[in-house]
Amino acid sequence: MKKVSEFMTDDIVTVTPQDNIFEIAVKMRDNDTGFIPVVESPGSEKLVGVVTDRDLVIRGYAEKHSGSSSVETVMTKGIRTATPDMSVDEAAELMSQQKIRRLPVTEGDRLIGVISIGDLAVHNIFVDNAGDALSEISEQHLH
Repeated sequence: MKKVSEFMTDDIVTVTPQDNIFEIAVKMRDNDTGFIPVVESPGSEKLVGVVTDRDLVIRGYAEKHSGSSSVETVMTKGIRTATPDMSVDEAAELMSQQKIRRLPVTEGDRLIGVISIGDLAVHNIFVDNAGDALSEISEQHLH
């Protein structure tokens, strides 16, 4: 059984609730990502939420929040996470159920990585599940 820990990314860019949405946008641009976990404070690994590029647009700029608005204005709380010993099949299923492309990996409430549909597809692991999840997510965004 292949585990999430074998395929997750552990070099993670994070923000804190004290940051603002302009800083998130810059980090997304500079790190070529559309997903940034939010940790409790600088140097902390306690996961408190996530922000996607879509969150920035829908909850931030479309709602006329300025770039100086706090991360809390746009972040998603109460997110589902994977554990490092979870099978990649279970992670792909969770992504499909939640209609998400990326899943934070935690030990307790401590962020240790992120696994994405792309991580699964690149390694040809459970491509059917990852492909199904991606198809469902993409269809949702078309409507």
